[in-house]
Amino acid sequence: MLKRFISCAALALLFAAVISCNKKEVVENQTVDQSVSSRVQALGFSPEDIVETDGGYLVEGDIFLTRDDLYKPADIHSLFVGDEEQYHTTNLVTGTPRNIKVYIKTSGGQALPASYGTALDVAIGRYNAENLTLTFTRVNTAAEGDIDITKGTGNYLASAGFPTSTGNPYNSVKVNSNAIGNGSSSTFINYVASILAHEMGHCIGFRHTDYMSRQYSCGGSAYNEGDGGVGAIHIPGTPTGPDADSWMLSCTGPNVNRPFNANDKIALDFLY
Repeated sequence: MLKRFISCAALALLFAAVISCNKKEVVENQTVDQSVSSRVQALGFSPEDIVETDGGYLVEGDIFLTRDDLYKPADIHSLFVGDEEQYHTTNLVTGTPRNIKVYIKTSGGQALPASYGTALDVAIGRYNAENLTLTFTRVNTAAEGDIDITKGTGNYLASAGFPTSTGNPYNSVKVNSNAIGNGSSSTFINYVASILAHEMGHCIGFRHTDYMSRQYSCGGSAYNEGDGGVGAIHIPGTPTGPDADSWMLSCTGPNVNRPFNANDKIALDFLY
């Protein structure tokens, strides 16, 4: 069964705080008022399968908008948005070269399994091997961390967010180990590493590779939002067709390993 990643976001000029949560099946058979649907579309999101939930609305299966977010005026810039390329947000991490410190809670109450710490080391290694102007280091306490990875619960695999308007990475990743499971095999470690690397990608400004046609990795019907100017900016040099195995595809399956493919590396190098 395919499952979607979850993302929460603070998209520049559109809304101050966005929290995501998703599993594909939670967006089915739900309806909302037409005024809500129209406002979601005006912000550049798909008006299909909007779910009203605690405090707001779940859109596109993986983005949570509070009611305040939904009705804030949008100062939308004209940005080129294509079909199925690599995308980044309006906000990126600044002050490069820069080392981002990452903490993962693997002891005490509500801790993630120790295997997730091993997976984080793999995810960090994948980024650092690319010789970017951003590097990552694992630290031992939350107080030291720029990004804290902690246990989450709900209908999702993991959640993260986009960089702040001040150029800092999003500071929190929630991981639902109950949904993901636990294990010590290399297959499982690489699976979790791919999930963590995906959420870290959101934290530094990457949107889903198949943002404009999530049907590619998630199934269901296709929806192309067109030139919405909502902080989904095409990265030059990445393909204009489906990009198999990208680490930022919207959905994944159990035990799928997604190290950076050639186009992911182009995207990472272009931004950082």
